[in-house]
Amino acid sequence: MTNETTEQEKDCYVIWENCLRTIRENTTPEAFMTWFEPITPHSFDGESLVIQVPSHFFYEYLEAHFVNLMRKAIDVAIGAGGKLEYFIAETPPAENNKTADVPYTNLLKQPTNTQNNNTNNNQNQNTNNQTQHYNSFSREMYEHQKAVYATSLNKFYSFDNFIEGDCNRLARSMGFAVADKPGGVTSFNPLMLYGGVGLGKTHLIQAIGNHIIEHSAKKEVVYVSADRFTDLLIDALKNNKGDAFKQFFMQLDVLMIDDVQFLANKEKTQEIFFSIFNNLHLSGKQIIMTSDRPPAELTGMEDRLLTRFKWGVTADLKQPDLETRMAIIHRKLDERQQNLPDNILDYLVHSIDSNVRELEGAINSLTGLSENGIPVTMDVAKQIVEQIVQVTESKQVGIDEVQRAVAEYFAIGVDELKDKTRKKEIVIARQIAMYFAKEFTGFSLKSIGYHFGGRDHSTVIHAIQAVTEMIQEKREIRMYVEDIGKKFKSK
Repeated sequence: MTNETTEQEKDCYVIWENCLRTIRENTTPEAFMTWFEPITPHSFDGESLVIQVPSHFFYEYLEAHFVNLMRKAIDVAIGAGGKLEYFIAETPPAENNKTADVPYTNLLKQPTNTQNNNTNNNQNQNTNNQTQHYNSFSREMYEHQKAVYATSLNKFYSFDNFIEGDCNRLARSMGFAVADKPGGVTSFNPLMLYGGVGLGKTHLIQAIGNHIIEHSAKKEVVYVSADRFTDLLIDALKNNKGDAFKQFFMQLDVLMIDDVQFLANKEKTQEIFFSIFNNLHLSGKQIIMTSDRPPAELTGMEDRLLTRFKWGVTADLKQPDLETRMAIIHRKLDERQQNLPDNILDYLVHSIDSNVRELEGAINSLTGLSENGIPVTMDVAKQIVEQIVQVTESKQVGIDEVQRAVAEYFAIGVDELKDKTRKKEIVIARQIAMYFAKEFTGFSLKSIGYHFGGRDHSTVIHAIQAVTEMIQEKREIRMYVEDIGKKFKSK
Protein backbone atom coordinates (compact mmCIF):
# COMPACT_ATOMS: atom_id res chain seq x y z
CA MET A 1 0.00 0.00 0.00
CA THR A 2 1.42 3.37 -0.97
CA ASN A 3 1.73 6.36 1.31
CA GLU A 4 -0.69 8.23 -0.97
CA THR A 5 -3.37 5.56 -0.52
CA THR A 6 -2.86 5.56 3.21
CA GLU A 7 -3.29 9.32 3.39
CA GLN A 8 -6.44 9.14 1.24
CA GLU A 9 -7.91 6.49 3.53
CA LYS A 10 -7.20 8.72 6.52
CA ASP A 11 -8.81 11.64 4.68
CA CYS A 12 -12.06 9.74 4.08
CA TYR A 13 -12.53 9.19 7.82
CA VAL A 14 -11.82 12.84 8.60
CA ILE A 15 -14.21 14.03 5.89
CA TRP A 16 -16.95 11.64 7.01
CA GLU A 17 -16.56 12.81 10.62
CA ASN A 18 -17.04 16.38 9.38
CA CYS A 19 -20.15 15.25 7.50
CA LEU A 20 -21.50 13.56 10.63
CA ARG A 21 -21.00 16.74 12.61
CA THR A 22 -23.30 18.61 10.23
CA ILE A 23 -25.80 15.74 10.11
CA ARG A 24 -25.90 15.42 13.89
CA GLU A 25 -26.72 19.10 14.26
CA ASN A 26 -29.63 18.85 11.82
CA THR A 27 -31.42 15.64 12.80
CA THR A 28 -32.70 13.82 15.87
CA PRO A 29 -30.46 11.52 17.97
CA GLU A 30 -32.69 8.56 17.07
CA ALA A 31 -32.47 9.21 13.33
CA PHE A 32 -28.72 9.76 13.58
CA MET A 33 -28.19 6.48 15.41
CA THR A 34 -30.47 4.50 13.08
CA TRP A 35 -29.47 5.87 9.69
CA PHE A 36 -25.97 7.35 9.94
CA GLU A 37 -23.97 5.49 12.57
CA PRO A 38 -24.09 2.24 10.48
CA ILE A 39 -22.42 4.01 7.51
CA THR A 40 -18.69 3.42 7.04
CA PRO A 41 -16.38 5.71 5.02
CA HIS A 42 -14.51 3.77 2.34
CA SER A 43 -12.24 6.09 0.36
CA PHE A 44 -11.67 9.62 -0.91
CA ASP A 45 -9.93 10.54 -4.18
CA GLY A 46 -9.76 14.29 -3.60
CA GLU A 47 -13.19 14.96 -5.08
CA SER A 48 -15.53 12.05 -4.33
CA LEU A 49 -16.19 10.49 -0.92
CA VAL A 50 -17.16 6.81 -1.11
CA ILE A 51 -19.28 5.42 1.72
CA GLN A 52 -20.50 1.92 2.49
CA VAL A 53 -24.18 1.39 3.46
CA PRO A 54 -25.59 -1.83 4.95
CA SER A 55 -28.22 -2.65 2.32
CA HIS A 56 -30.13 -1.53 -0.74
CA PHE A 57 -33.13 -0.74 1.46
CA PHE A 58 -30.87 1.44 3.59
CA TYR A 59 -29.72 3.34 0.47
CA GLU A 60 -33.30 3.86 -0.73
CA TYR A 61 -34.37 5.21 2.65
CA LEU A 62 -31.46 7.67 2.73
CA GLU A 63 -32.31 8.86 -0.77
CA ALA A 64 -35.98 9.31 0.10
CA HIS A 65 -35.56 11.05 3.45
CA PHE A 66 -32.06 12.53 3.89
CA VAL A 67 -30.70 13.42 0.46
CA ASN A 68 -30.81 17.19 1.09
CA LEU A 69 -29.17 16.86 4.49
CA MET A 70 -26.37 14.73 3.05
CA ARG A 71 -25.88 17.23 0.24
CA LYS A 72 -25.50 19.95 2.83
CA ALA A 73 -22.99 17.82 4.78
CA ILE A 74 -20.88 17.23 1.64
CA ASP A 75 -20.93 20.95 0.80
CA VAL A 76 -19.60 21.76 4.27
CA ALA A 77 -17.00 18.96 4.40
CA ILE A 78 -15.67 19.06 0.80
CA GLY A 79 -17.17 22.08 -0.93
CA ALA A 80 -19.83 22.73 -3.53
CA GLY A 81 -17.99 20.59 -6.09
CA GLY A 82 -17.77 17.59 -3.77
CA LYS A 83 -19.39 14.33 -4.73
CA LEU A 84 -20.67 11.29 -2.84
CA GLU A 85 -20.49 7.72 -4.07
CA TYR A 86 -21.43 4.56 -2.28
CA PHE A 87 -21.65 0.81 -2.41
CA ILE A 88 -23.86 -1.67 -0.60
CA ALA A 89 -22.13 -3.73 2.08
CA GLU A 90 -23.86 -6.97 1.23
CA THR A 91 -22.86 -6.70 -2.46
CA PRO A 92 -19.52 -4.84 -2.56
CA PRO A 93 -18.21 -3.89 -6.01
CA ALA A 94 -15.48 -5.90 -7.66
CA GLU A 95 -11.95 -4.51 -7.58
CA ASN A 96 -12.14 -3.08 -11.09
CA ASN A 97 -15.82 -2.14 -10.96
CA LYS A 98 -16.03 1.56 -10.02
CA THR A 99 -19.07 2.86 -8.16
CA ALA A 100 -21.26 5.26 -10.04
CA ASP A 101 -20.15 8.87 -10.37
CA VAL A 102 -22.74 10.94 -8.51
CA PRO A 103 -23.63 14.36 -9.90
CA TYR A 104 -24.44 17.35 -7.70
CA THR A 105 -28.14 17.04 -8.47
CA ASN A 106 -28.35 13.34 -7.58
CA LEU A 107 -26.44 12.71 -4.42
CA LEU A 108 -27.03 8.97 -4.22
CA LYS A 109 -27.14 6.62 -7.15
CA GLN A 110 -27.36 2.84 -7.25
CA PRO A 111 -24.20 1.29 -8.72
CA THR A 112 -24.20 -1.20 -11.55
CA ASN A 113 -22.94 -4.39 -9.99
CA THR A 114 -22.49 -7.86 -11.44
CA GLN A 115 -22.58 -9.52 -8.05
CA ASN A 116 -25.75 -7.64 -7.15
CA ASN A 117 -27.36 -8.83 -10.38
CA ASN A 118 -26.35 -12.39 -9.60
CA THR A 119 -27.88 -12.05 -6.13
CA ASN A 120 -31.14 -10.78 -7.61
CA ASN A 121 -31.14 -13.62 -10.15
CA ASN A 122 -30.66 -16.13 -7.35
CA GLN A 123 -33.53 -14.58 -5.39
CA ASN A 124 -35.74 -14.67 -8.49
CA GLN A 125 -34.81 -18.31 -9.00
CA ASN A 126 -35.75 -19.08 -5.40
CA THR A 127 -39.09 -17.38 -5.91
CA ASN A 128 -39.70 -19.26 -9.16
CA ASN A 129 -38.84 -22.55 -7.50
CA GLN A 130 -41.20 -21.74 -4.65
CA THR A 131 -44.00 -20.93 -7.13
CA GLN A 132 -43.44 -24.21 -8.97
CA HIS A 133 -43.34 -26.14 -5.71
CA TYR A 134 -46.72 -24.78 -4.68
CA ASN A 135 -48.42 -24.65 -8.06
CA SER A 136 -50.94 -27.19 -6.77
CA PHE A 137 -51.87 -24.84 -3.92
CA SER A 138 -54.75 -23.04 -5.64
CA ARG A 139 -55.94 -19.51 -4.95
CA GLU A 140 -59.17 -20.94 -3.55
CA MET A 141 -57.20 -23.10 -1.12
CA TYR A 142 -55.08 -20.10 -0.14
CA GLU A 143 -58.10 -17.90 0.58
CA HIS A 144 -59.68 -20.70 2.60
CA GLN A 145 -56.50 -21.11 4.65
CA LYS A 146 -56.22 -17.35 5.15
CA ALA A 147 -59.76 -17.26 6.56
CA VAL A 148 -58.74 -19.99 9.01
CA TYR A 149 -55.21 -18.91 9.96
CA ALA A 150 -55.15 -15.13 9.74
CA THR A 151 -56.07 -12.93 12.69
CA SER A 152 -57.88 -9.77 11.62
CA LEU A 153 -55.93 -6.59 12.18
CA ASN A 154 -57.58 -3.97 14.34
CA LYS A 155 -58.11 -0.98 12.05
CA PHE A 156 -57.90 1.33 15.04
CA TYR A 157 -54.17 0.71 15.37
CA SER A 158 -52.29 3.17 13.18
CA PHE A 159 -49.15 5.28 13.20
CA ASP A 160 -51.32 8.39 13.49
CA ASN A 161 -52.72 7.44 16.90
CA PHE A 162 -49.53 5.85 18.22
CA ILE A 163 -48.24 8.37 20.77
CA GLU A 164 -44.55 8.92 20.11
CA GLY A 165 -42.05 9.76 22.84
CA ASP A 166 -38.44 9.18 23.76
CA CYS A 167 -39.50 5.77 25.08
CA ASN A 168 -40.56 4.42 21.68
CA ARG A 169 -39.29 6.80 18.99
CA LEU A 170 -36.67 4.44 17.58
CA ALA A 171 -39.10 1.51 17.45
CA ARG A 172 -41.71 3.64 15.69
CA SER A 173 -39.11 4.93 13.21
CA MET A 174 -37.98 1.42 12.33
CA GLY A 175 -41.56 0.20 12.17
CA PHE A 176 -42.58 2.94 9.77
CA ALA A 177 -39.51 2.32 7.59
CA VAL A 178 -40.52 -1.34 7.25
CA ALA A 179 -44.18 -0.47 6.69
CA ASP A 180 -43.19 1.95 3.94
CA LYS A 181 -40.98 -0.59 2.11
CA PRO A 182 -41.49 -4.11 3.43
CA GLY A 183 -39.42 -7.09 2.33
CA GLY A 184 -36.01 -7.73 0.91
CA VAL A 185 -32.88 -9.18 2.42
CA THR A 186 -31.98 -6.09 4.43
CA SER A 187 -30.78 -5.15 7.88
CA PHE A 188 -34.46 -4.48 8.71
CA ASN A 189 -35.57 -8.05 8.06
CA PRO A 190 -36.55 -9.50 10.42
CA LEU A 191 -37.73 -6.65 12.62
CA MET A 192 -38.04 -7.51 16.33
CA LEU A 193 -39.97 -5.14 18.61
CA TYR A 194 -39.66 -5.88 22.30
CA GLY A 195 -40.76 -4.43 25.62
CA GLY A 196 -42.83 -5.08 28.73
CA VAL A 197 -46.57 -5.61 29.00
CA GLY A 198 -48.77 -2.72 27.92
CA LEU A 199 -46.09 -0.58 26.26
CA GLY A 200 -47.53 -0.58 22.73
CA LYS A 201 -45.93 -3.54 20.92
CA THR A 202 -49.22 -4.89 19.61
CA HIS A 203 -50.36 -1.40 18.58
CA LEU A 204 -47.14 -0.82 16.65
CA ILE A 205 -46.98 -4.19 14.87
CA GLN A 206 -50.63 -3.89 13.82
CA ALA A 207 -50.03 -0.31 12.67
CA ILE A 208 -47.27 -1.67 10.42
CA GLY A 209 -49.64 -4.27 9.00
CA ASN A 210 -52.46 -1.79 8.43
CA HIS A 211 -50.09 0.63 6.68
CA ILE A 212 -48.78 -2.11 4.36
CA ILE A 213 -52.30 -3.25 3.46
CA GLU A 214 -53.40 0.34 2.78
CA HIS A 215 -50.40 1.28 0.65
CA SER A 216 -49.40 -2.08 -0.86
CA ALA A 217 -52.72 -3.70 -1.68
CA LYS A 218 -51.18 -6.61 -3.61
CA LYS A 219 -49.09 -7.86 -0.70
CA GLU A 220 -50.35 -10.79 1.32
CA VAL A 221 -50.15 -9.80 4.99
CA VAL A 222 -50.92 -12.03 7.96
CA TYR A 223 -50.85 -11.15 11.65
CA VAL A 224 -51.05 -13.92 14.23
CA SER A 225 -50.07 -14.37 17.86
CA ALA A 226 -47.51 -17.05 18.72
CA ASP A 227 -50.08 -18.87 20.84
CA ARG A 228 -52.60 -18.96 18.01
CA PHE A 229 -49.87 -20.03 15.56
CA THR A 230 -49.15 -23.00 17.84
CA ASP A 231 -52.82 -23.91 18.28
CA LEU A 232 -53.43 -23.77 14.52
CA LEU A 233 -50.39 -25.94 13.85
CA ILE A 234 -51.53 -28.55 16.38
CA ASP A 235 -54.96 -28.62 14.75
CA ALA A 236 -53.42 -28.91 11.26
CA LEU A 237 -51.15 -31.79 12.31
CA LYS A 238 -54.06 -33.55 14.01
CA ASN A 239 -56.03 -33.38 10.74
CA ASN A 240 -53.06 -34.34 8.51
CA LYS A 241 -52.87 -30.82 7.07
CA GLY A 242 -49.35 -29.93 8.21
CA ASP A 243 -48.11 -29.43 4.63
CA ALA A 244 -51.01 -27.12 3.78
CA PHE A 245 -50.23 -25.13 6.93
CA LYS A 246 -46.61 -24.61 5.85
CA GLN A 247 -47.56 -23.88 2.25
CA PHE A 248 -49.93 -21.16 3.30
CA PHE A 249 -47.41 -19.28 5.46
CA MET A 250 -44.63 -19.70 2.89
CA GLN A 251 -46.65 -17.79 0.29
CA LEU A 252 -47.02 -14.64 2.38
CA ASP A 253 -45.34 -11.34 1.63
CA VAL A 254 -45.44 -10.17 5.25
CA LEU A 255 -45.64 -12.41 8.32
CA MET A 256 -46.23 -10.77 11.70
CA ILE A 257 -45.88 -12.89 14.85
CA ASP A 258 -46.95 -11.29 18.13
CA ASP A 259 -45.42 -12.43 21.48
CA VAL A 260 -42.89 -14.78 19.91
CA GLN A 261 -41.58 -15.69 23.38
CA PHE A 262 -44.54 -18.07 23.69
CA LEU A 263 -42.87 -20.39 21.16
CA ALA A 264 -40.45 -21.34 23.93
CA ASN A 265 -40.07 -25.08 24.66
CA LYS A 266 -42.40 -26.02 21.79
CA GLU A 267 -40.03 -28.09 19.69
CA LYS A 268 -42.35 -29.03 16.82
CA THR A 269 -43.73 -25.49 16.53
CA GLN A 270 -40.20 -24.08 16.44
CA GLU A 271 -39.20 -26.61 13.78
CA ILE A 272 -42.10 -25.60 11.51
CA PHE A 273 -41.59 -21.89 12.21
CA PHE A 274 -37.88 -22.24 11.41
CA SER A 275 -38.75 -23.73 8.01
CA ILE A 276 -41.27 -20.97 7.28
CA PHE A 277 -38.88 -18.27 8.49
CA ASN A 278 -36.06 -19.51 6.26
CA ASN A 279 -38.26 -19.76 3.19
CA LEU A 280 -39.71 -16.28 3.60
CA HIS A 281 -36.36 -14.64 4.37
CA LEU A 282 -34.62 -16.26 1.38
CA SER A 283 -37.50 -15.11 -0.83
CA GLY A 284 -37.10 -11.52 0.33
CA LYS A 285 -40.36 -11.48 2.29
CA GLN A 286 -40.80 -9.37 5.41
CA ILE A 287 -40.92 -10.88 8.91
CA ILE A 288 -41.95 -8.80 11.92
CA MET A 289 -42.07 -10.10 15.50
CA THR A 290 -42.76 -8.83 18.97
CA SER A 291 -41.43 -10.17 22.25
CA ASP A 292 -41.36 -9.24 25.91
CA ARG A 293 -37.54 -9.33 25.86
CA PRO A 294 -34.65 -9.03 23.37
CA PRO A 295 -33.55 -12.14 21.42
CA ALA A 296 -30.44 -12.57 23.58
CA GLU A 297 -32.65 -13.09 26.65
CA LEU A 298 -35.17 -15.51 25.12
CA THR A 299 -35.00 -18.96 26.70
CA GLY A 300 -36.36 -22.29 25.53
CA MET A 301 -35.55 -21.45 21.90
CA GLU A 302 -33.40 -23.39 19.45
CA ASP A 303 -30.04 -21.72 18.83
CA ARG A 304 -30.58 -21.75 15.06
CA LEU A 305 -33.86 -19.84 15.53
CA LEU A 306 -32.31 -17.29 17.88
CA THR A 307 -29.51 -16.75 15.37
CA ARG A 308 -32.05 -15.86 12.70
CA PHE A 309 -33.90 -13.53 15.05
CA LYS A 310 -30.63 -11.60 15.33
CA TRP A 311 -30.18 -11.28 11.54
CA GLY A 312 -32.22 -8.11 11.38
CA VAL A 313 -32.73 -5.26 13.83
CA THR A 314 -34.31 -5.02 17.26
CA ALA A 315 -35.94 -2.00 18.86
CA ASP A 316 -37.30 -1.72 22.37
CA LEU A 317 -40.33 0.09 23.73
CA LYS A 318 -39.50 1.43 27.17
CA GLN A 319 -41.73 2.60 29.97
CA PRO A 320 -43.35 5.91 28.90
CA ASP A 321 -42.01 9.08 30.46
CA LEU A 322 -44.32 11.57 32.15
CA GLU A 323 -44.80 13.72 29.05
CA THR A 324 -45.73 10.71 26.94
CA ARG A 325 -48.16 9.46 29.58
CA MET A 326 -49.84 12.86 29.71
CA ALA A 327 -50.09 12.93 25.90
CA ILE A 328 -51.76 9.49 26.00
CA ILE A 329 -54.27 10.71 28.57
CA HIS A 330 -55.19 13.77 26.50
CA ARG A 331 -55.51 11.64 23.34
CA LYS A 332 -57.93 9.28 25.11
CA LEU A 333 -59.94 12.20 26.46
CA ASP A 334 -60.13 13.78 22.99
CA GLU A 335 -61.35 10.48 21.52
CA ARG A 336 -64.15 10.33 24.08
CA GLN A 337 -64.76 14.09 23.96
CA GLN A 338 -64.39 14.26 27.73
CA ASN A 339 -62.50 16.36 30.26
CA LEU A 340 -61.23 15.56 33.73
CA PRO A 341 -59.96 17.94 36.45
CA ASP A 342 -56.26 18.73 36.30
CA ASN A 343 -55.61 17.32 39.77
CA ILE A 344 -57.11 13.98 38.67
CA LEU A 345 -54.93 13.95 35.55
CA ASP A 346 -51.84 14.68 37.64
CA TYR A 347 -52.74 11.85 39.99
CA LEU A 348 -53.22 9.37 37.13
CA VAL A 349 -50.02 10.27 35.30
CA HIS A 350 -47.98 9.89 38.48
CA SER A 351 -49.73 6.77 39.77
CA ILE A 352 -49.66 4.62 36.62
CA ASP A 353 -46.19 5.07 35.18
CA SER A 354 -45.22 1.70 33.72
CA ASN A 355 -48.14 0.41 31.67
CA VAL A 356 -49.96 2.26 28.89
CA ARG A 357 -52.78 -0.29 28.85
CA GLU A 358 -53.53 0.30 32.54
CA LEU A 359 -53.41 4.06 32.01
CA GLU A 360 -55.90 3.85 29.15
CA GLY A 361 -58.10 1.55 31.24
CA ALA A 362 -58.20 4.08 34.07
CA ILE A 363 -59.19 6.87 31.65
CA ASN A 364 -61.93 4.72 30.11
CA SER A 365 -63.32 3.86 33.55
CA LEU A 366 -63.33 7.45 34.80
CA THR A 367 -64.82 8.92 31.63
CA GLY A 368 -67.42 6.15 31.67
CA LEU A 369 -68.46 7.20 35.17
CA SER A 370 -68.58 10.84 34.09
CA GLU A 371 -70.75 10.01 31.07
CA ASN A 372 -73.21 8.35 33.44
CA GLY A 373 -73.44 11.41 35.65
CA ILE A 374 -71.20 10.16 38.47
CA PRO A 375 -68.85 12.90 39.76
CA VAL A 376 -65.16 12.01 39.33
CA THR A 377 -63.49 12.95 42.60
CA MET A 378 -59.98 12.19 43.82
CA ASP A 379 -61.32 9.38 46.04
CA VAL A 380 -63.07 7.83 43.03
CA ALA A 381 -59.88 8.12 40.96
CA LYS A 382 -57.87 6.38 43.70
CA GLN A 383 -60.40 3.54 43.85
CA ILE A 384 -60.24 3.06 40.08
CA VAL A 385 -56.43 3.02 40.09
CA GLU A 386 -56.37 0.45 42.89
CA GLN A 387 -58.77 -1.77 40.93
CA ILE A 388 -56.91 -1.49 37.61
CA VAL A 389 -53.22 -1.48 38.47
CA GLN A 390 -51.97 -5.06 38.32
CA VAL A 391 -49.77 -6.40 41.07
CA THR A 392 -46.48 -7.56 39.58
CA GLU A 393 -43.25 -8.95 40.97
CA SER A 394 -41.50 -5.63 40.47
CA LYS A 395 -44.34 -3.57 41.94
CA GLN A 396 -45.85 -5.37 44.94
CA VAL A 397 -46.16 -2.33 47.22
CA GLY A 398 -48.03 0.91 46.64
CA ILE A 399 -46.79 4.34 47.69
CA ASP A 400 -49.88 4.77 49.89
CA GLU A 401 -48.95 1.55 51.70
CA VAL A 402 -45.37 2.77 52.24
CA GLN A 403 -46.60 6.08 53.61
CA ARG A 404 -49.06 4.41 55.98
CA ALA A 405 -46.42 1.97 57.30
CA VAL A 406 -43.83 4.70 57.92
CA ALA A 407 -46.37 7.09 59.47
CA GLU A 408 -47.64 4.33 61.80
CA TYR A 409 -44.09 3.39 62.85
CA PHE A 410 -43.22 6.98 63.78
CA ALA A 411 -46.69 7.72 65.19
CA ILE A 412 -47.37 10.62 62.85
CA GLY A 413 -50.02 11.36 60.24
CA VAL A 414 -49.62 10.51 56.56
CA ASP A 415 -50.41 14.13 55.74
CA GLU A 416 -47.35 15.20 57.74
CA LEU A 417 -45.15 13.21 55.33
CA LYS A 418 -46.54 15.33 52.51
CA ASP A 419 -46.57 18.81 54.00
CA LYS A 420 -43.78 21.39 54.10
CA THR A 421 -42.75 21.11 57.76
CA ARG A 422 -39.01 21.00 58.48
CA LYS A 423 -39.28 19.34 61.90
CA LYS A 424 -36.33 16.97 62.16
CA GLU A 425 -38.38 13.89 63.12
CA ILE A 426 -40.80 14.50 60.22
CA VAL A 427 -37.98 15.10 57.71
CA ILE A 428 -36.29 11.80 58.68
CA ALA A 429 -39.58 9.90 58.45
CA ARG A 430 -40.30 11.46 55.05
CA GLN A 431 -36.85 10.57 53.74
CA ILE A 432 -37.20 6.97 54.94
CA ALA A 433 -40.61 6.76 53.27
CA MET A 434 -39.12 8.02 49.99
CA TYR A 435 -36.28 5.51 50.36
CA PHE A 436 -38.74 2.61 50.67
CA ALA A 437 -40.93 3.97 47.87
CA LYS A 438 -37.96 3.82 45.52
CA GLU A 439 -36.89 0.36 46.71
CA PHE A 440 -40.25 -1.41 46.67
CA THR A 441 -42.80 0.35 44.47
CA GLY A 442 -41.07 0.65 41.12
CA PHE A 443 -42.34 4.23 40.67
CA SER A 444 -40.13 6.82 39.01
CA LEU A 445 -38.44 9.56 41.05
CA LYS A 446 -40.83 12.14 39.59
CA SER A 447 -43.85 10.09 40.60
CA ILE A 448 -42.52 9.50 44.11
CA GLY A 449 -41.95 13.23 44.52
CA TYR A 450 -45.49 13.94 43.36
CA HIS A 451 -46.96 11.66 46.05
CA PHE A 452 -44.94 13.44 48.74
CA GLY A 453 -46.51 16.84 48.34
CA GLY A 454 -45.41 17.54 44.77
CA ARG A 455 -41.71 17.59 45.54
CA ASP A 456 -39.05 17.66 42.82
CA HIS A 457 -37.27 14.45 41.83
CA SER A 458 -34.00 15.96 43.09
CA THR A 459 -35.53 16.03 46.59
CA VAL A 460 -36.21 12.31 46.30
CA ILE A 461 -32.62 11.67 45.20
CA HIS A 462 -31.33 13.66 48.17
CA ALA A 463 -33.61 11.69 50.54
CA ILE A 464 -32.41 8.33 49.22
CA GLN A 465 -28.77 9.39 49.50
CA ALA A 466 -29.31 10.76 53.01
CA VAL A 467 -30.94 7.56 54.26
CA THR A 468 -28.24 5.43 52.64
CA GLU A 469 -25.55 7.43 54.47
CA MET A 470 -27.44 7.41 57.79
CA ILE A 471 -27.82 3.62 57.63
CA GLN A 472 -24.02 3.36 57.54
CA GLU A 473 -23.35 6.00 60.19
CA LYS A 474 -26.26 5.89 62.66
CA ARG A 475 -27.29 2.68 64.41
CA GLU A 476 -30.69 4.12 65.34
CA ILE A 477 -31.60 4.91 61.69
CA ARG A 478 -30.36 1.49 60.60
CA MET A 479 -32.71 -0.10 63.16
CA TYR A 480 -35.65 1.99 61.91
CA VAL A 481 -35.06 0.93 58.31
CA GLU A 482 -34.65 -2.74 59.23
CA ASP A 483 -37.86 -2.78 61.28
CA ILE A 484 -39.99 -1.05 58.65
CA GLY A 485 -38.42 -3.04 55.82
CA LYS A 486 -39.67 -6.31 57.35
CA LYS A 487 -43.23 -5.21 56.57
CA PHE A 488 -42.49 -5.13 52.83
CA LYS A 489 -39.98 -7.93 52.45
CA SER A 490 -42.46 -10.43 53.82
CA LYS A 491 -44.82 -9.79 50.89
